[in-house]
Amino acid sequence: MKVGVADTTFARVNMGAAAVDELRRHASVAIERYTVPGVKDLPVAAKILIEERGCDIVMALGMPGGKEKDRLCAHEASQGLIQCQLMTNHHIIEVFVHEDEAEDDKELAWLAERRAREHAENTVKLILRPDVLIKEAGTGQRQGFEDTGPARQ
Repeated sequence: MKVGVADTTFARVNMGAAAVDELRRHASVAIERYTVPGVKDLPVAAKILIEERGCDIVMALGMPGGKEKDRLCAHEASQGLIQCQLMTNHHIIEVFVHEDEAEDDKELAWLAERRAREHAENTVKLILRPDVLIKEAGTGQRQGFEDTGPARQ
């Protein structure tokens, strides 16, 4: 198995490094890293990682800013990642942390690293241990902040 890790220089935290570290902690897989300027560059990076560099799955990590135009750019990037998944029949795990999700830089750094690491765990589960994901279905898992748990009936 080969995992692609696409990240950006626009991010204020090295999310790619956290993802690579976590992937190595949970699985023995080849890792191909590709860093691009911003989130709108991630779809083509993911496509290159899949089609040209032989990755079986890709993590796309980015940090959009907190303004409305940044939300729009993140939405466009997300649409591109979805389209790339459909074009390649490969999962692309989108790992975005918006700057306005955190109260300050300390919380932002904590959130970005935690979300990258938890999505790396999910990536390993998706490609090597899908039975674990089946057991977690409907349990309110969240990446970054605390899990919400299942809805009470």
